[in-house]
Amino acid sequence: MELGMIYATSGVAERANQRPAFRAELSRILARYCFGDWGDLCPEDWEQNNRAVLAGERILGSYHTSEGKVWIITEWDRSATTFLFPSEY
Repeated sequence: MELGMIYATSGVAERANQRPAFRAELSRILARYCFGDWGDLCPEDWEQNNRAVLAGERILGSYHTSEGKVWIITEWDRSATTFLFPSEY
């Protein structure tokens, strides 16, 4: 899957810089995301993401981490993928 540039919001980046274990978690969840494991979403949202991959629409993954829930969003044009805490949306 094409991801474009990889970004993190200031909150995620700050925690990743302070906590190497969290940084490692982010790497693991990105790998899951790249293989179509959308994390903690309902079945309908999984299906929407599966369609979005093929149709060139926005994709969202949601994962529980040691620092709380983290979302990964890939833009429809695949120009960017961003890690963020839901509170930063």
